[in-house]
Amino acid sequence: MASLIETVILGIIQGLTEWLPISSSGHLAIASKFFGYEPSVFYYVLLHIGTLFVVLAFLRRDVWNVLRALIRRDFRSEEGRLAVFVAVGSIHIIIVGLVVELYFDTIFSSLLESMFFIGGALLATGFLLLVSERRVGNKALGYLDSFIVGVAQAVSLLPGVSRSGATISTALLRGVEREKAFKYSFLLSIPAILGAYCLSAFKAVKDAGLSDLSLLISEDLLFMVVGVVVSMVVGYLSLKILLRLVRGQKFHWFAVYCWVAGALVLVSQIR
Repeated sequence: MASLIETVILGIIQGLTEWLPISSSGHLAIASKFFGYEPSVFYYVLLHIGTLFVVLAFLRRDVWNVLRALIRRDFRSEEGRLAVFVAVGSIHIIIVGLVVELYFDTIFSSLLESMFFIGGALLATGFLLLVSERRVGNKALGYLDSFIVGVAQAVSLLPGVSRSGATISTALLRGVEREKAFKYSFLLSIPAILGAYCLSAFKAVKDAGLSDLSLLISEDLLFMVVGVVVSMVVGYLSLKILLRLVRGQKFHWFAVYCWVAGALVLVSQIR
């Protein structure tokens, strides 16, 4: 069982890395190794719920406009087309997520525990961030753009690959205007987070059994809730910082961090 301090630290790490382009899965795996504590599936369920609330709160106007266009079946408006683009971009992660869960869960779990893989993925993420910053574009999002960005989001399931880094960088490389790339990346995250929440909840029920669900709510539930609240507050602030950096063409600043973090992880594994 983690202490309150460890849970808060994990919450801060989740809040920062979930949105900043530095890989939340990689950092949580590193932190878990350091503390010698593996968060429960139930804790991941709570984190996904908190993460969803953060992105919905931050993009509340955009989400409302998209939902209103869907209700009106207005697919000619900008918001209506954006809804279609989100659907197109979500196909890949749904398919890949289900395939991984059904057939490659053991392999994926071993990658999550491999510090060598995570270190290499962080280095690759840094390179992608740097390359994308050199691309200047101002075009609107299109069907092919949303399809390719969706592929990037599916690749980001690999531990050490940042979801926001992969999707925003890919959109920038396609020449999409910066703020549009940012908003599409995080609107695209909503179905992905919902899917992750459903899978985590399914695992929680499957592992505990319907008759033992009460065991999921353990004595450290309060610690978990505190960690989730911390991650939500930090996550909201992280999104505001990231938007400013994307607008200011400073997205590549995170490349240096990814390189340093990746190099340190790799060096730590050399015996």
